[in-house]
Amino acid sequence: MRIIKTALIQQSNSPTIETNLQKLDHSIRQAASQGAQLIVLQELHNSLYFCQTEDTQIFDLAETIPGPSTHRFGQLAAELKVVIVTSLFEKRAPGLYHNTAVVLEADGSIAGKYRKMHIPDDPAYYEKFYFTPGDLGFQPIQTSLGKLGVLVCWDQWYPEAARLMALSGADLLIYPTAIGWESTDSSDEKKRQKDAWIISQRGHAVANGLPVIAVNRVGYEPDPSGATNGIQFWGNSFATGPQGEFLTQAGNENEEILIVDIDLERSESVRRIWPFLRDRRIDAYNNIVKRFID
Repeated sequence: MRIIKTALIQQSNSPTIETNLQKLDHSIRQAASQGAQLIVLQELHNSLYFCQTEDTQIFDLAETIPGPSTHRFGQLAAELKVVIVTSLFEKRAPGLYHNTAVVLEADGSIAGKYRKMHIPDDPAYYEKFYFTPGDLGFQPIQTSLGKLGVLVCWDQWYPEAARLMALSGADLLIYPTAIGWESTDSSDEKKRQKDAWIISQRGHAVANGLPVIAVNRVGYEPDPSGATNGIQFWGNSFATGPQGEFLTQAGNENEEILIVDIDLERSESVRRIWPFLRDRRIDAYNNIVKRFID
């Protein structure tokens, strides 16, 4: 059996980046002490979720890749002999920035990176102001543990992204995430939003016969502009097997470290009984590349 002991680190963040990094260091060490081989962090884990406002000064938070964070987490990965999935604000060139996931191999090297492809632009999620859409495509990142199909947050709503990762040989799908509630939404609306988020990703697991890992941040972060009431990030980080079955799930209020065994061999057995890839009508999907079919 190909079992990967995996850690999902669900964290609340403060305005002090060094405090957030120290918390992550402690949590990564704790996960490694429990046998974790793969450690997945949430989206933009170094700082507060800064996309609630549009502020040119925030670009100062961005860093190069390689850079300070890849060096710091790379050293930690090498020391603990673990693979770490990070999520960084990348400065590619002056005026050119990406929301980029970087995978650090267990020897500390950069195994690969993925630049977020789908960029939202909604109240409190003004990501188009900060991030250029990714240009690396949907390519799994080869690591010593397998091929990681790393996507980021808003990508999780798009079945095309999950499918292309699966067709490119991903062993599992991974979604670092920052999503939550605006406080004026009703309780019923909040439940619908969270349930839709979970259902969509469980659906990717089923449709592609792959395990899925989603790691969300948790806690309240105010809107610096005061235009909204801020975001209550809903946590609920989880992992599923290739039939969408829950393997582990966090709550929506507290920081948590989830440790779970991901069995990569189950994908083979599930795909044999549900051969969705075999039965795809690739001869009839040309219109999928259109914006809308008139």
